[in-house]
Amino acid sequence: MNLIRSYIHGKSMVHEGVASPLVSPVDLSIIGQSVEAPEALVTEAVDDAWQAYLNHKAESSERRIDWLNQAAAGIEAHAGELIDLIICDIGKPRRAASFEVNRAVQFMRSVAVQMQTLCGEVLPLDVTSAGVGHFGFTRRIPFGVVVAITPFNAPINLMIQKVAPALVVGNAVVVKPHPAGARVALAIARILTATGLPDGLLNVVVGDRAPALALVANPRVAVITFTGGTAAGTALSRVAGSKKFVAELGANSANVVLDDADLKDAAARIAAAAFEASGQQCVSAQRIIVMDSIYDEFLEHFVRAAKLLKCGDPQDLKTDLGPMVSLAQANRVMDVARSAIAIGGRFALEPQQQGCTVSPGILVDVPRVASLWRDEIFGPLVVVQRATTVDEALALANDSPFGLQGAVFTRDLAKAFRFAEQFDVGALWVNEASRFRLDNYPFGGVKESGFGREGVRYAIEELSQVKFIGIRPGV
Repeated sequence: MNLIRSYIHGKSMVHEGVASPLVSPVDLSIIGQSVEAPEALVTEAVDDAWQAYLNHKAESSERRIDWLNQAAAGIEAHAGELIDLIICDIGKPRRAASFEVNRAVQFMRSVAVQMQTLCGEVLPLDVTSAGVGHFGFTRRIPFGVVVAITPFNAPINLMIQKVAPALVVGNAVVVKPHPAGARVALAIARILTATGLPDGLLNVVVGDRAPALALVANPRVAVITFTGGTAAGTALSRVAGSKKFVAELGANSANVVLDDADLKDAAARIAAAAFEASGQQCVSAQRIIVMDSIYDEFLEHFVRAAKLLKCGDPQDLKTDLGPMVSLAQANRVMDVARSAIAIGGRFALEPQQQGCTVSPGILVDVPRVASLWRDEIFGPLVVVQRATTVDEALALANDSPFGLQGAVFTRDLAKAFRFAEQFDVGALWVNEASRFRLDNYPFGGVKESGFGREGVRYAIEELSQVKFIGIRPGV
């Protein structure tokens, strides 16, 4: 049986620990045993990263840029095996898995390029009389040890989104992946080691909650960057205390369709945003708010677009929806649908479950007390809600504790700017659905969706700190 163990200082660790089966959602076969890192091993991983940080603190930016470029080439060379791991371990369809690997390569190269423009600023100290004759400037410096806690749904991309910016500014990183993404994280760490990254600058700790809590509590850890649910993020931030905590948390993305929108286009884009990746993305469309005057026509287009999505074998390049990450998650999503029906909702398109795979589900007339409206479902279910005015549409869109990314479909520039001002989200797309994301803009949420921003330049800034240097020359 394949044992999935932590990776420290360039090697897999042999250690005792609770072993849990890793089950493939594709066929429910056991593909390995994940051996949870005990607290002593977590401490070893952090201590090793701290020493590696000290050993390589003086490395030039040129050298760190080269590490990223070589790592990107290594990931590109191993794309096939990484894609197979993503399919096997989390059930992501082949086309989406291929996109994820290619995106990670592009992201690393973008970070390497961005590092070439990283700069501080010269400050006009003589704006006060005390500052006359003094010179001051800023530069960005690393924190030391960064802990990256990553989810299962994009096991390469969401790891690289944290690791690459942290490394390029001089930090060492300890990654704690979701158990379902552990094999992928370990494969990435081995590739980076093989392509020249010094031992200890990237360690991987295997396990679930206990290692995560031990990592964020460790006094040598300076920064935590976390992607995951709001409840987990809240628990970790309490343990982290005064450490910097960058968090991309839960969401319940609203997509608003106004009566002047291109309905067919909006329906197709929102259907892809709602159901591809089986709805297992933080910015998946979940609440669709549609003006009453075009509600019936939009719903017809939307159901048709959802039915066109292919659901099934993740190995098939034509598949849009593969299995969810586990049978438990698939069962949970079906329970959410049944509970919404029990309190008055109706199916416009009823989801069907086959093992871990759940087909698209579209519900209407769902009371706003339902979990489907209030909570992050993280599955291929959506609710379509009527609005009679733009004011009501905005109020419904903001009727959520979350605020990660949203969307509005309209041809009216004034209405688009109104949503830009009044829709409480960290990012808004106009005439693109909520799942659309590019890596060169600041990505992150407001309200209970987190704090801090990812994205090439923005992640570099979050994972480095400003240092001021003042000089009284001529002495």
